[in-house]
Amino acid sequence: MAEINNFIKTIMQNDLDSGKVDEIITRFPPEPNAYLHIGHARAIITNFELAKAFNGKTNLRFDDTNPAKEDKEFVEGIIEDLAWLGYKPANIFYGSDYFEATYLKAIDLIKRGLAYVDDLSQEEISKYRGTLNEPGKNSPYRDRSVEENLKLFEEMKEGKYADGEKTLRAKIDMASPNINMRDPVMYRILHINHHRQGTKWCIFPMYDFAHPLQDSFEGITHSLCSLEYDNHRVLYDWVVDNCGIEKKPHQYEFGRLNITNTIMSKRYLRALVDAGKVSGYDDPRMPTLCGLRRRGFTPDSIRNFILGTGLSRVNSTVEAEQLDEELRSDLRLKAIRPNAVINPVKVIIDNYPEGKVEWLDAPNNQENEELGSRKISFSREVYIEREDFIEEKPNKKWKRLSLGVEVRLMKAYFITANSVEKDENGNITVIHATYDPETKSGEFDGRKPNGNIHYVDASNAIPAEFRLFEPLMLDETEENKDLDFMERLNPDSIHVFEGFVEKSLEDTKPLDHYQFIRNGYYCTDKDSTKDKLVFNRTCGLKSSFKL
Repeated sequence: MAEINNFIKTIMQNDLDSGKVDEIITRFPPEPNAYLHIGHARAIITNFELAKAFNGKTNLRFDDTNPAKEDKEFVEGIIEDLAWLGYKPANIFYGSDYFEATYLKAIDLIKRGLAYVDDLSQEEISKYRGTLNEPGKNSPYRDRSVEENLKLFEEMKEGKYADGEKTLRAKIDMASPNINMRDPVMYRILHINHHRQGTKWCIFPMYDFAHPLQDSFEGITHSLCSLEYDNHRVLYDWVVDNCGIEKKPHQYEFGRLNITNTIMSKRYLRALVDAGKVSGYDDPRMPTLCGLRRRGFTPDSIRNFILGTGLSRVNSTVEAEQLDEELRSDLRLKAIRPNAVINPVKVIIDNYPEGKVEWLDAPNNQENEELGSRKISFSREVYIEREDFIEEKPNKKWKRLSLGVEVRLMKAYFITANSVEKDENGNITVIHATYDPETKSGEFDGRKPNGNIHYVDASNAIPAEFRLFEPLMLDETEENKDLDFMERLNPDSIHVFEGFVEKSLEDTKPLDHYQFIRNGYYCTDKDSTKDKLVFNRTCGLKSSFKL
């Protein structure tokens, strides 16, 4: 795995060396309102790997203070994603566990004249807030007495007011150049069932108020977040400095990671699911962690991809191909390499004895002897890839099968194609060939064939479905750059082929990884059954072949 080195690691080391902190404690605080995607992997891996580098610890804290779209399903999915990536939190906390403690901190702010209950609507608050160039103006309710504010806030808690009727705001500075400091809302009213608290609470703290308090309650030393929260740090510090808390965390921001042709928005991903554009959050085309897992990406490939992109205070964009390359690197020596024919055409070897089946030795991975070997069968009828045959006379670059040309079937014999059968549409249905029994693999080197192609023996072939994927989003061009993201969806993001795999895969199970010879890296899909195997292509093989 790539070693993690970045500016935050340097800060942590300096904080330890200076005695500012005794240990490193970080947290990953997802809101359980969707499944995690590859963008979240940067936050997960950064928090866990940095803490691990200093023998520290990382908490998983569900930011469940906005219950409108939160659900237990997402909680369970996030816990599963972290476990799959190989990370075990020191603790699992919920923001809602701190509702009482957070409420008491709000009461304390009111008593010290630092918070007030406001009757302005959300629209009115926005108008009073001002602009980047103009200061805001005070709410007419800003100067309510401490006693009145305490009474109104208690009534808010007791459910006496409707949603949006009142809010609790911090009393800071309506003329601040940072709009986030212009009396931000600390609490809002929301009559809704909470996935953990039920209907106990009808007032909920806003993220900017709850988050620094939760960090303090847990003793977080370094609160890491993406660059979009940079302008919120001054409010984070205000809460830390004014709420009478003993442990004072500090916020550090890092740049967001964007990936070409990849949707990195929970809102957009939810829209795809709701519109039926994908089969679900774990659709293998989705950049969700569960989708990537189902497609066949490994935890190590994702960790090395994230670590390889580095970390800075600048937003960055990387090519999606880099993730594919990490997958290839991870599985090159780990995955066995069976034969699979994705788009088959049958070859009948006319001079091979009918009914005869030979079992030949084949290594599981030519580059890693430790993975052992297996037996593959060979008989009179085999399937090869349709693209491995052309009927017309080939040029010198063609290194596969064509009429009158001799190739080796991997680990078997030389064959020569002699004629073809076609259907009424002119498509080739059968290739007739002959073989040279003296050319068995490992026993003959008298001449060179025109190529070496893989096959699946028809007598033991297992039918399989192969799902090949392309990016969900089309490349951005001058013509489509202004289109809505739904209009930029790739209409050809999935191609399904019916083919065959060798008998050794009859007991394959979901998430088993393979490098199908000459075809790419594949993973057994959860839809796979004994009667119908299903494989997802994770990514292709790098090839220099050009016709």
